[in-house]
Amino acid sequence: MPQAAVKIATYEDLFTIPEHHVGEIINGALHSHPRPAPKHALAFSSLGDELVSPYQKGKGGPGGWWILDEPECHIASHVLVPDLAGWRKESMPSLPETAWFEIVPNWVCEILSPSTARLDRAEKMPIYAQAGVKHLWLIDPELQLLECYERQENNWLLLQTYEKDQLVCALPFEKHEFNLDVLWE
Repeated sequence: MPQAAVKIATYEDLFTIPEHHVGEIINGALHSHPRPAPKHALAFSSLGDELVSPYQKGKGGPGGWWILDEPECHIASHVLVPDLAGWRKESMPSLPETAWFEIVPNWVCEILSPSTARLDRAEKMPIYAQAGVKHLWLIDPELQLLECYERQENNWLLLQTYEKDQLVCALPFEKHEFNLDVLWE
């Protein structure tokens, strides 16, 4: 029996998913998942709050970054939507006019949930490494963990794991310390 041809997802396919879902194209396949649950949303909102003032606005920190929630990143043939991403302003001096980003972020953060953890780890992490993302953080709100990675060639090196209420001082944002428990309820 002949095998059916696999359809490669296109950008137009993203417009077919429900409005309350996040859509991505990863390795040619369309992926869709609902907007984040409250614990997930609290973790990424709180992390953004910790990083934007010192790193984007330069208040109490060095400035020099763009830190954005759920940016649509076009990386090779992939359309990825990390929970948070950051670009050094020297890499991207101004925000693009498009609704998406073609410049690879310097840092990405994925907040793990039961429905996205496998995709974030098994499929998106290798794409980020191959594309040249330098730093990646994974946050698990259920386990109250933060894993901080740095790209070494095309692989990820786990630099540090923080848990519960530990004081975080992690690359690339090591000039601003915060207690990890600000991300939890």
